[in-house]
Amino acid sequence: MTTTTAASSYLNTLLAPGPKLLRTSLRLDAVITGVNGLAYLALSGPLETLLGLDTRIGIPIGIFLTLYGIAVALISTPAAINTGLVRTVITGNVAWAVISLAALIEGALEVNTIGGVWTVMQAATVGGFAALQYLGLRRNK
Repeated sequence: MTTTTAASSYLNTLLAPGPKLLRTSLRLDAVITGVNGLAYLALSGPLETLLGLDTRIGIPIGIFLTLYGIAVALISTPAAINTGLVRTVITGNVAWAVISLAALIEGALEVNTIGGVWTVMQAATVGGFAALQYLGLRRNK
């Protein structure tokens, strides 16, 4: 029953008017991005090893993701969300997804198989956030 309720809740959010979808997608983006950033900060060594990342990249990624997550959370807070800032978030998310995949394809990341799968999964997730935010923005008009 819990699974049905959760699925129904997600479906209701996707079908919701623009403001609810926009706020929910921004907040979900903020939480996932922030937690990811904190994980990179707290576990940079093990994550770098697991993903095959250069040992100098975990902390900078963690700092960026944590700050980005905080910024997105702040953008989602006001009663009237600033659409210009939302467009910036959408652009940032699309850029992150595209650049991540391009870097993986070009071999610039030099990650192992787990890192490659992780890169594709996070690019899809970030691209999904951008799509939901765009849909929420379009419905918000």
